[in-house]
Amino acid sequence: MTKPHVVGKDTLAGTTVTTSGITRHVAFQGKDFRVSRTLVAPGIVSGWHHHGAYDQYGYMASGVARLEYGPGGHDAITIGPGDFWHTPANTTHRDVNPSATEGQVAIIFYRGTGPMVVNVEGPEPA
Repeated sequence: MTKPHVVGKDTLAGTTVTTSGITRHVAFQGKDFRVSRTLVAPGIVSGWHHHGAYDQYGYMASGVARLEYGPGGHDAITIGPGDFWHTPANTTHRDVNPSATEGQVAIIFYRGTGPMVVNVEGPEPA
């Protein structure tokens, strides 16, 4: 018989593939998915990246994020505490924490195949 499994907040797997400014800790991982906790410190602007063939689904547990994307990086969405979002596969973006004092904590579910994180120089030109 299988039974439920708990991964305690203090026992998450170590930092995974990183993008400058973002710390990711894995809770669960399988052939075509990953569930992780993502931390972004106050005032951080991450490096540009995408998640390859993975769709990213997230829940913002605390803090406020600005997700920049699109031609020249000129498009953006703001994600607040309690908000859910979806970033389609291969969408180049960067995470911005506009707060100088409050960090971000997000719970992220990735679904797809191939490399999980692809760091890039920037978005497509405007």
